[in-house]
Amino acid sequence: MSGTRESRGLAWGLLGVALFSLTLPATRAAVAHLDPLFVALGRALLAAGCAAGVLAITGPRRPDRREWRLLALSAAGVVFGFPLFTTWAMRHVPASHGAVVLAVLPLATAAAGALVAHERPSTGFWAVGTAGSLVVVAFALREGGGSLYLPDLALLAAVISAAFGYALGARAAATLGGWQAISWSLALCIPLLAPAVLASLPASPREVPAGAWAGFLYVALVSQYLGFFAWYRGLALGGIARVGQLQLLQPFLTIAASAVLVAEALRAEVIAFALAVVAL
Repeated sequence: MSGTRESRGLAWGLLGVALFSLTLPATRAAVAHLDPLFVALGRALLAAGCAAGVLAITGPRRPDRREWRLLALSAAGVVFGFPLFTTWAMRHVPASHGAVVLAVLPLATAAAGALVAHERPSTGFWAVGTAGSLVVVAFALREGGGSLYLPDLALLAAVISAAFGYALGARAAATLGGWQAISWSLALCIPLLAPAVLASLPASPREVPAGAWAGFLYVALVSQYLGFFAWYRGLALGGIARVGQLQLLQPFLTIAASAVLVAEALRAEVIAFALAVVAL
């Protein structure tokens, strides 16, 4: 039975990774013509509106006090932190660059799982995870001419935000359910999101190209909402550390999507660094 549960968790987690892999190229397409603050918070507000509608129609039980606390902390990472940091970074570096830096997310997710869910990955896991992180730092230093650029620091902040957001959200999902956890987490943020989004609306929405709006809709409806249905369910069923390792596939999916969706060149050194991180 435990094997079946773990297999189901891995399958749901893989679906979540596939959906999330388009986040950076879609964000890059959006911020080419839209204000980064509007993209970051507007995506969350649109997702939150959908979540509120789903909750109103389905009428699931309300979270208890412990679950509300987990959801609020998770929202700080996945509703505010990750979107804000990655959206700003995508204004300054290619999506393929961001994919390599975000490759440390599996290690960060496992670390967050160890801290908040008391999971205990092996010593070998930490050794290879640390080696992979050093490769990512080397990549960032090489790209930055020997120093870390602010976009790289923003991407690392996004990693920390997402890792703890995932781990805390997974704990809430274990008792609430995956789609319920992300729905309540988003709905909780509407009072904070609405004023900021209204203040950053584009002056001439009709002048924004369709491709930018398509990228915005993807990160709002899929990256910020529907992807979490699969991801939280996978983490809750298969374990945060184990399922979190599926994110090692995400850099390659993101690099491929970047080449197709935003016409980024497939640079050999970017692919080489991504391969090195995943191989470790």
